[in-house]
Formats: sequence, C-alpha cells, structure tokens
Amino acid sequence: MAAITHVGLAVPDLNKAMDWYRKVFDFRVLAGPFEFNDEEGGPPSMTQDLQGPEIKKMKSVHLMSSGGVGIELFEFQQPSFSEEVPTPHAGFFHITLVVDDIVESIERVVQHGGRQRSKMWNINKGKPHYLVYTEDPFGNIIELYSRNTSEMYGNR
Repeated sequence: MAAITHVGLAVPDLNKAMDWYRKVFDFRVLAGPFEFNDEEGGPPSMTQDLQGPEIKKMKSVHLMSSGGVGIELFEFQQPSFSEEVPTPHAGFFHITLVVDDIVESIERVVQHGGRQRSKMWNINKGKPHYLVYTEDPFGNIIELYSRNTSEMYGNR
C-alpha cells in the first residue's frame, strides 16, 4: 500500500509560485526555499543524482496543504525552465485539489493570474460532485474537486 505525500511542479519563478499557491489555496511553507549551485562544488550532489547531471543551478521549496499533501516547487535556473518543451499528454499532466468552495476557488485562480480551462462538470447527477480544470500562471494544470476521490468515483 502506498500514499501520495507530495507532487513536484516546475515553475519559472519560485517566489511568484510560492506566493500564488499560498494566496490561492492557502498552502504554507513547510521547508525551504533551498538553493543548489553546482559551481559551489563539494561532495557528490543529491540534486544532480535525482534531477540529472545537467542541472547546474536550481531552487526548491516544500509547501503543505491543509489536507496533509504537499507540493514541491522547483525553479530550474540552469538549464532554465523555458528551455524545455513539456509534453501535454504523456506521463503526469495535472494535480487535483479538493477545495471547500469550487466556484470561489475558480475565482481566486483567475483573480491571481491563473485561468479556468474547462467548464465545471457535475459527474454524479443529484450529488454535489463537481470538477473543473484550471491552470496556474506557470502552465501547470490543476483539477479542482468539490469532494475527495472516493466520494466522487466510489460505487459508480
């Protein structure tokens, strides 16, 4: 058995992303920010072992949601975030957050520079089971749920 503890997201500006996730979804800083710079030398790097030897400079921070699942934000500075082209339909392509008020959350996403990608869908007629795709200002897709996954899809 396994449990999801956090999801890693690449962003072009760590400080702006930290601020956005704190304002929009009330995440709190758990640890960091941390910085890695290959030019500082030293013993073998855990960062390069995990991220690849091509990483020369980056920053990261762990944020925590009220539900106990975290987001680790990465600002890849060398090579930079903008030098890589994401594949939209391969591997991981979105995260899902359960929110108290889905309409209010959409409004906060948009108000703070994100966008609504889809209409809001009720997936179980007669039940308050809604979902919508949104996007942070950095291009990461965030699906919002009105209930947890087991309520949304259990016994369908």
